[in-house]
Amino acid sequence: MSQSANNKRIAKNTLLLYVRMILVMGVNLFTSRMILQTLGIEDYGIYSVVGGFVTMFAIISNSLSASISRFITFELGKGTDSKIKDVFSTSIIIQIVLAFIICILLESVVVWFLNTQMTIPTERLYAANWVLQFSIITFAFNLISLPYNASIIAHEHMGMFAFMGLFEAISRLLIAYLLYVSPIDHLIFYSFLTCLLSVIVRIVYQLYCCKHFPECRFTFSYNKSLLKEMIDFAGWNFIGASSGVLRDQGVNILLNIFCGPLVNAARGIAMQVSSAVQQFSTSFTTALNPQITKSFAAGDRDYSFKLVFQGAKLTYILMLLISLPIILETHTLLKLWLGIVPDYAVIFVQLVLMYGLSESISYTMVTLMLATGNIRNYQLLVGGCQMLNFPLSYTLLKFGVSPEYTFVGSICVAIGCLLLRLFMLNRMVALPIKRFLQSVIFKVLLVTLVSILPSFIILNCIEPSLLRLITTTIVSISSVLLFALMFGCSKNERNFIISKAINIVNSKILNR
Repeated sequence: MSQSANNKRIAKNTLLLYVRMILVMGVNLFTSRMILQTLGIEDYGIYSVVGGFVTMFAIISNSLSASISRFITFELGKGTDSKIKDVFSTSIIIQIVLAFIICILLESVVVWFLNTQMTIPTERLYAANWVLQFSIITFAFNLISLPYNASIIAHEHMGMFAFMGLFEAISRLLIAYLLYVSPIDHLIFYSFLTCLLSVIVRIVYQLYCCKHFPECRFTFSYNKSLLKEMIDFAGWNFIGASSGVLRDQGVNILLNIFCGPLVNAARGIAMQVSSAVQQFSTSFTTALNPQITKSFAAGDRDYSFKLVFQGAKLTYILMLLISLPIILETHTLLKLWLGIVPDYAVIFVQLVLMYGLSESISYTMVTLMLATGNIRNYQLLVGGCQMLNFPLSYTLLKFGVSPEYTFVGSICVAIGCLLLRLFMLNRMVALPIKRFLQSVIFKVLLVTLVSILPSFIILNCIEPSLLRLITTTIVSISSVLLFALMFGCSKNERNFIISKAINIVNSKILNR
């Protein structure tokens, strides 16, 4: 397939994923207010930290999911269809064994930790245990179904994700309504409904894959050499996943132990905002990633590097486009969105968005690293650096430092990991560091700095109000778009965008 056809496929898949993202994000933001008000801040914090236990293991399992997606996409890129079925069946067997082992750990170690070590009011321990059980069921279904999701992404059938986004959006609206009118304990009932939705979604994905992809019809057989290769790959990727666990859920548990569930509620709100914003950038990279892997598998390194560079820059700019007005007007937005603004929520949201911006540049680099298959040294170095988040946060909290500094520490570590990724990929595949710094890092920093200035003028001239919120949002988004075109794009990219815009305007005029 030509590069032009690949670019059109990336654009089409990105559009479909953006439709899905807008639906899901809009509903999540709407229902979050209802859920927070129905559960209350304390129960919302309990759900955030207890559900985080299972999320911790889910993140670890995603290291294996990444290996499955990489192997399927790599074989598609090479054109070896016969081996894809072996990859799929082998991965299902691995997931079943892994689900069994992790569920035993959750039912023993985590149940003990929840009931003896965590800061949860005694009268809510019963509900917290039900949250844990429903989360375990959700986790088991998700884990066994990961190969099906990996197949959809590898085959680039993003229309299915868009359709399921609509289904999930409608279902979450229904969940919010049922929670509001239910006489059952709201925390338990919410956990049950969330679990039920997750199970239904996973079953639908599985049925779709079995119908459309011949390799997704599971047979109890596996390739020994392939099994060893996949486990080795996932084992080294496990280091990076574990560092992510310590950074996210590990720090969340530390906040519970040192600060209590109210701070967990603030962090849960911040992470929800961050997740919604990151979908703007991850929707783009989800569409882009298969092409990076396939082009690398086909031996076209130049095209792979081009996608990595452009993807890193555009991912950051897409995230900045949404993050900047939120960072500038966090308190007003949270007040309008939630009604109740928990302590620390404002600063948590601002810092977690800054962290997301620093991480977004690395998304396409991680995809290229996974495509190589040679990840041991990379994970030891970069994963080891990421693990510093947990001991750093523990030290800060132990000395009585305010909890927001755990996010500051994460930002510093993320910047260090970005530099390490560049160094390692230069050694692994000769990724040009100087070119990356000039065409990506320098340009996104310049766009960020000049985009902030007009909004700061407005903040200093207008008192906090709905008018200032609207004005700041329009000015900041316009500034990012304008300065990204002026300073963020290369000459060829800028000419391409301008010519496309002119063609669209001309076609509109002619149609009239």
